[in-house]
Amino acid sequence: MAVIVQEKDFDLAAELKKLAGFEGTAGAVISFIGLVRGDASLLALELEHYPAMTTKALEEIEQMARTKWGLVDVRIVHRFGRLQLGEQIMMVAVSAPHRRSAFEAMDYIMDFLKSRAPFWKKEHGINNNIWVTANLDDEEALTRW
Repeated sequence: MAVIVQEKDFDLAAELKKLAGFEGTAGAVISFIGLVRGDASLLALELEHYPAMTTKALEEIEQMARTKWGLVDVRIVHRFGRLQLGEQIMMVAVSAPHRRSAFEAMDYIMDFLKSRAPFWKKEHGINNNIWVTANLDDEEALTRW
């Protein structure tokens, strides 16, 4: 298990090497990288957080997925600070006995990270800076779990 919240960038290949399961206990490994996206008016995205609260929330999401799908291992790396368009913002990797459970667990983790990870996001634009509010589609996605 690993939940890491950090300001610096991460290397997906290096993170995957730390994931348990490659020794034959997993039949599937799924990874996801989230990138900062936006239109030409967005200069950067800034993420703030309260470390103890953030780590606890991410660990709870990880543990729920691990239990529900019998995962071999999970790695979550989420960045904070000021990030430019196209930069990596987060990654999740799971190893599981079977591909279906790996895909479902990944989807579950991502839905809960989008809605329940306590990060405060501010978009820095050409003309203004705005705090990002909750997305109703992200909240709606939780109803399937």
